Amino acid sequence: MTALLSFLFPGLSAEGVAVLVGATLLGGIVRGFTGFGFAMVFMPLASVVLGPVAALGLIWFIDLPFALPIALRNARQAEWGEVAPLLLTATLALPAGIWLLIWLDRETMRWILAGLIFLAVALMASGWRYHGRPGVPLSLGVGALSGLFNGMASIGGMPLAVFWLGAQRNDRHKTRANLQTFFGVSTLVSGAILWRSGILTVTALTTALPLMAVYGCGMWAGTHGFRLASEITFRRIAYAVIFLSALVSLPLWDGLLGR
Repeated sequence: MTALLSFLFPGLSAEGVAVLVGATLLGGIVRGFTGFGFAMVFMPLASVVLGPVAALGLIWFIDLPFALPIALRNARQAEWGEVAPLLLTATLALPAGIWLLIWLDRETMRWILAGLIFLAVALMASGWRYHGRPGVPLSLGVGALSGLFNGMASIGGMPLAVFWLGAQRNDRHKTRANLQTFFGVSTLVSGAILWRSGILTVTALTTALPLMAVYGCGMWAGTHGFRLASEITFRRIAYAVIFLSALVSLPLWDGLLGR
Protein backbone atom coordinates (compact mmCIF):
# COMPACT_ATOMS: atom_id res chain seq x y z
CA MET A 1 0.00 0.00 0.00
CA THR A 2 2.84 2.39 0.85
CA ALA A 3 4.48 1.73 -2.51
CA LEU A 4 1.18 2.40 -4.31
CA LEU A 5 0.65 5.69 -2.49
CA SER A 6 4.22 6.74 -3.25
CA PHE A 7 3.63 5.99 -6.93
CA LEU A 8 0.30 7.81 -7.13
CA PHE A 9 1.25 10.72 -4.86
CA PRO A 10 5.03 11.19 -5.07
CA GLY A 11 6.58 13.17 -2.24
CA LEU A 12 3.48 13.09 0.01
CA SER A 13 3.11 11.39 3.37
CA ALA A 14 0.21 9.06 4.13
CA GLU A 15 -1.34 11.83 6.24
CA GLY A 16 -1.03 14.29 3.37
CA VAL A 17 -2.67 11.85 0.96
CA ALA A 18 -5.52 11.29 3.44
CA VAL A 19 -6.11 15.05 3.66
CA LEU A 20 -6.21 15.39 -0.14
CA VAL A 21 -8.57 12.44 -0.58
CA GLY A 22 -10.88 13.63 2.21
CA ALA A 23 -10.90 17.20 0.90
CA THR A 24 -11.64 15.97 -2.62
CA LEU A 25 -14.53 13.79 -1.46
CA LEU A 26 -16.09 16.48 0.72
CA GLY A 27 -15.57 19.11 -1.94
CA GLY A 28 -17.20 16.88 -4.55
CA ILE A 29 -20.22 16.30 -2.34
CA VAL A 30 -20.66 20.03 -1.76
CA ARG A 31 -20.16 20.77 -5.47
CA GLY A 32 -22.75 18.19 -6.52
CA PHE A 33 -25.13 19.29 -3.78
CA THR A 34 -24.94 23.05 -4.27
CA GLY A 35 -23.45 23.66 -7.72
CA PHE A 36 -20.44 25.43 -6.18
CA GLY A 37 -18.02 25.09 -3.30
CA PHE A 38 -15.46 22.48 -4.36
CA ALA A 39 -12.58 24.95 -4.22
CA MET A 40 -13.92 26.54 -1.02
CA VAL A 41 -13.64 23.14 0.68
CA PHE A 42 -10.60 21.71 -1.12
CA MET A 43 -8.31 24.72 -1.45
CA PRO A 44 -7.80 25.54 2.26
CA LEU A 45 -7.06 21.91 3.15
CA ALA A 46 -4.90 21.19 0.09
CA SER A 47 -2.91 24.37 0.73
CA VAL A 48 -1.85 22.98 4.10
CA VAL A 49 -0.36 19.91 2.36
CA LEU A 50 0.95 21.35 -0.91
CA GLY A 51 0.98 25.11 -0.59
CA PRO A 52 -1.46 27.44 -2.40
CA VAL A 53 0.33 27.52 -5.78
CA ALA A 54 0.54 23.73 -6.20
CA ALA A 55 -2.99 23.30 -4.84
CA LEU A 56 -4.33 25.73 -7.45
CA GLY A 57 -2.88 23.69 -10.32
CA LEU A 58 -4.18 20.46 -8.80
CA ILE A 59 -7.73 21.69 -8.37
CA TRP A 60 -7.90 22.87 -11.98
CA PHE A 61 -7.03 19.41 -13.32
CA ILE A 62 -9.41 17.62 -10.94
CA ASP A 63 -12.40 19.73 -11.88
CA LEU A 64 -11.80 20.03 -15.64
CA PRO A 65 -13.41 16.73 -16.83
CA PHE A 66 -16.54 17.49 -14.80
CA ALA A 67 -16.94 21.25 -15.23
CA LEU A 68 -17.16 21.23 -19.02
CA PRO A 69 -19.92 18.58 -19.51
CA ILE A 70 -21.94 20.02 -16.63
CA ALA A 71 -21.68 23.50 -18.15
CA LEU A 72 -22.96 22.22 -21.49
CA ARG A 73 -26.00 20.65 -19.82
CA ASN A 74 -26.83 23.85 -17.94
CA ALA A 75 -26.08 26.44 -20.61
CA ARG A 76 -29.64 26.56 -21.94
CA GLN A 77 -31.11 27.26 -18.50
CA ALA A 78 -28.53 29.91 -17.61
CA GLU A 79 -29.38 33.61 -17.70
CA TRP A 80 -26.73 34.78 -20.14
CA GLY A 81 -27.58 38.41 -19.57
CA GLU A 82 -26.20 37.94 -16.05
CA VAL A 83 -23.48 35.41 -16.83
CA ALA A 84 -21.75 37.22 -19.73
CA PRO A 85 -20.78 40.47 -17.90
CA LEU A 86 -19.43 38.42 -15.01
CA LEU A 87 -17.30 36.32 -17.36
CA LEU A 88 -15.88 39.43 -19.04
CA THR A 89 -14.58 41.15 -15.92
CA ALA A 90 -13.57 37.85 -14.30
CA THR A 91 -11.27 37.18 -17.26
CA LEU A 92 -9.72 40.63 -17.06
CA ALA A 93 -9.09 40.36 -13.30
CA LEU A 94 -7.72 36.80 -13.31
CA PRO A 95 -4.05 37.71 -14.05
CA ALA A 96 -4.00 40.08 -11.06
CA GLY A 97 -5.12 37.25 -8.79
CA ILE A 98 -2.40 34.93 -10.13
CA TRP A 99 0.20 37.64 -9.52
CA LEU A 100 -0.91 37.97 -5.88
CA LEU A 101 -0.78 34.20 -5.44
CA ILE A 102 2.83 34.05 -6.63
CA TRP A 103 3.95 37.22 -4.83
CA LEU A 104 2.47 36.55 -1.37
CA ASP A 105 4.14 34.01 0.91
CA ARG A 106 2.48 30.67 1.67
CA GLU A 107 1.31 31.41 5.22
CA THR A 108 -0.12 34.82 4.31
CA MET A 109 -2.09 33.27 1.47
CA ARG A 110 -3.53 30.65 3.84
CA TRP A 111 -4.73 33.37 6.22
CA ILE A 112 -6.24 35.39 3.38
CA LEU A 113 -7.94 32.32 1.91
CA ALA A 114 -9.51 31.31 5.22
CA GLY A 115 -10.59 34.88 5.96
CA LEU A 116 -12.30 35.26 2.59
CA ILE A 117 -14.18 32.01 3.07
CA PHE A 118 -15.31 32.96 6.57
CA LEU A 119 -16.61 36.26 5.19
CA ALA A 120 -18.49 34.52 2.37
CA VAL A 121 -20.14 32.02 4.72
CA ALA A 122 -21.14 34.81 7.10
CA LEU A 123 -22.75 36.80 4.28
CA MET A 124 -24.61 33.81 2.87
CA ALA A 125 -25.78 32.55 6.27
CA SER A 126 -26.91 36.02 7.38
CA GLY A 127 -29.90 35.91 5.06
CA TRP A 128 -28.92 39.14 3.31
CA ARG A 129 -30.81 39.67 0.05
CA TYR A 130 -30.29 41.88 -2.95
CA HIS A 131 -33.69 43.14 -4.13
CA GLY A 132 -34.35 43.56 -7.81
CA ARG A 133 -32.32 42.61 -10.85
CA PRO A 134 -28.64 43.52 -10.66
CA GLY A 135 -27.40 46.39 -12.79
CA VAL A 136 -24.40 46.22 -15.08
CA PRO A 137 -21.97 47.98 -12.65
CA LEU A 138 -22.78 45.49 -9.88
CA SER A 139 -22.42 42.51 -12.20
CA LEU A 140 -19.08 43.79 -13.49
CA GLY A 141 -17.83 44.33 -9.94
CA VAL A 142 -18.80 40.84 -8.84
CA GLY A 143 -17.15 39.41 -11.94
CA ALA A 144 -13.93 41.27 -11.17
CA LEU A 145 -13.89 39.87 -7.63
CA SER A 146 -14.55 36.40 -9.01
CA GLY A 147 -11.60 36.64 -11.40
CA LEU A 148 -9.32 37.99 -8.68
CA PHE A 149 -10.25 35.23 -6.24
CA ASN A 150 -10.02 32.60 -8.97
CA GLY A 151 -6.45 33.60 -9.73
CA MET A 152 -5.49 33.75 -6.05
CA ALA A 153 -6.98 30.48 -4.90
CA SER A 154 -9.46 29.03 -7.43
CA ILE A 155 -12.34 30.31 -5.30
CA GLY A 156 -13.91 32.44 -8.00
CA GLY A 157 -17.26 30.85 -7.22
CA MET A 158 -17.31 32.48 -3.80
CA PRO A 159 -18.40 36.00 -4.89
CA LEU A 160 -20.90 34.39 -7.26
CA ALA A 161 -22.34 32.26 -4.47
CA VAL A 162 -22.87 35.38 -2.38
CA PHE A 163 -24.26 37.23 -5.40
CA TRP A 164 -26.56 34.51 -6.72
CA LEU A 165 -27.13 31.89 -4.02
CA GLY A 166 -27.01 34.00 -0.89
CA ALA A 167 -28.29 37.26 -2.22
CA GLN A 168 -30.50 37.82 -5.14
CA ARG A 169 -32.87 34.86 -5.39
CA ASN A 170 -34.26 31.76 -3.77
CA ASP A 171 -34.46 29.80 -7.04
CA ARG A 172 -31.66 27.32 -6.42
CA HIS A 173 -32.19 25.61 -9.80
CA LYS A 174 -31.55 28.82 -11.74
CA THR A 175 -28.64 29.58 -9.44
CA ARG A 176 -27.07 26.19 -10.17
CA ALA A 177 -27.45 26.69 -13.93
CA ASN A 178 -25.74 30.09 -13.80
CA LEU A 179 -22.92 28.83 -11.59
CA GLN A 180 -22.26 25.69 -13.60
CA THR A 181 -22.23 27.56 -16.89
CA PHE A 182 -19.90 30.22 -15.53
CA PHE A 183 -17.53 27.58 -14.12
CA GLY A 184 -17.29 25.72 -17.41
CA VAL A 185 -16.41 28.75 -19.50
CA SER A 186 -14.08 30.26 -16.90
CA THR A 187 -12.26 26.92 -16.55
CA LEU A 188 -11.17 27.11 -20.18
CA VAL A 189 -10.08 30.72 -19.86
CA SER A 190 -8.23 30.25 -16.58
CA GLY A 191 -6.52 27.13 -17.89
CA ALA A 192 -4.79 29.07 -20.66
CA ILE A 193 -3.57 31.75 -18.24
CA LEU A 194 -2.48 29.25 -15.56
CA TRP A 195 -0.54 27.27 -18.16
CA ARG A 196 1.35 30.35 -19.29
CA SER A 197 2.09 31.17 -15.65
CA GLY A 198 3.67 27.74 -15.08
CA ILE A 199 1.10 26.63 -12.51
CA LEU A 200 -0.36 23.75 -14.54
CA THR A 201 2.43 21.19 -14.35
CA VAL A 202 2.84 17.51 -15.18
CA THR A 203 3.15 16.77 -11.46
CA ALA A 204 -0.22 18.43 -10.82
CA LEU A 205 -1.78 16.38 -13.61
CA THR A 206 -0.45 13.02 -12.37
CA THR A 207 -1.51 13.79 -8.80
CA ALA A 208 -4.97 14.82 -9.98
CA LEU A 209 -5.68 11.63 -11.95
CA PRO A 210 -6.44 9.31 -8.98
CA LEU A 211 -8.36 12.11 -7.24
CA MET A 212 -10.73 12.53 -10.19
CA ALA A 213 -12.48 9.26 -9.32
CA VAL A 214 -12.89 10.39 -5.70
CA TYR A 215 -14.27 13.72 -6.87
CA GLY A 216 -16.72 12.00 -9.22
CA CYS A 217 -18.05 9.80 -6.40
CA GLY A 218 -18.50 12.85 -4.21
CA MET A 219 -20.36 14.74 -6.93
CA TRP A 220 -22.64 11.77 -7.53
CA ALA A 221 -23.51 11.59 -3.83
CA GLY A 222 -24.00 15.34 -3.62
CA THR A 223 -26.25 15.45 -6.68
CA HIS A 224 -28.55 12.82 -5.21
CA GLY A 225 -28.58 14.69 -1.91
CA PHE A 226 -29.59 17.87 -3.74
CA ARG A 227 -32.64 16.11 -5.12
CA LEU A 228 -33.75 14.97 -1.67
CA ALA A 229 -32.86 17.92 0.56
CA SER A 230 -35.02 20.90 1.44
CA GLU A 231 -33.90 24.46 0.77
CA ILE A 232 -32.93 24.99 4.41
CA THR A 233 -30.94 21.77 4.57
CA PHE A 234 -29.35 22.59 1.23
CA ARG A 235 -27.92 25.82 2.60
CA ARG A 236 -26.96 24.70 6.12
CA ILE A 237 -24.93 21.69 5.03
CA ALA A 238 -22.98 23.68 2.45
CA TYR A 239 -22.20 26.50 4.86
CA ALA A 240 -21.12 24.13 7.65
CA VAL A 241 -18.75 22.07 5.50
CA ILE A 242 -17.14 25.13 3.93
CA PHE A 243 -16.73 26.86 7.29
CA LEU A 244 -15.13 23.81 8.95
CA SER A 245 -12.70 23.32 6.07
CA ALA A 246 -11.47 26.90 6.40
CA LEU A 247 -11.30 26.62 10.19
CA VAL A 248 -9.17 23.46 10.15
CA SER A 249 -6.78 24.98 7.59
CA LEU A 250 -5.85 28.03 9.68
CA PRO A 251 -2.08 28.42 10.30
CA LEU A 252 -3.09 29.03 13.92
CA TRP A 253 -3.22 25.25 14.48
CA ASP A 254 0.10 24.39 12.81
CA GLY A 255 2.07 24.16 16.05
CA LEU A 256 -0.62 22.20 17.84
CA LEU A 257 -1.03 19.70 15.00
CA GLY A 258 2.67 19.51 14.17
CA ARG A 259 2.21 20.88 10.63
